[in-house]
Amino acid sequence: MKSEARGVRRLIHATRFSMQGLKALWRSEEAFRMEVILVILLTPVIIMVDVTPAERALLVGSLLIVLLTEMLNSAIEVAIDRIGHEYHELSGRAKDMGSAAVLFSLIGAAIVWAIILWPF
Repeated sequence: MKSEARGVRRLIHATRFSMQGLKALWRSEEAFRMEVILVILLTPVIIMVDVTPAERALLVGSLLIVLLTEMLNSAIEVAIDRIGHEYHELSGRAKDMGSAAVLFSLIGAAIVWAIILWPF
């Protein structure tokens, strides 16, 4: 059922739904937990390294892209599993494409980090 909430009430509802999604991700997705731990471990590096504000934003952004991609991949997987657990070629392709997106986000983050931090 679609919510009729408007304004601040709608924002409160959206925030609650987002928190429910994050809790579900944390409970059910080991890859998401690992990536959050990676972000936690790399955050001090972002704070301590002597880089420009733009480079700092790129370091943070690259990690956020990894988390966002994992969230979307997990959403695809849950939606596919909701349809059924029996094998279907299109379901397999959708899951594989989501996984490939996560891989590319990780590669992209590694490239950003290497380019910015290489001289250090």
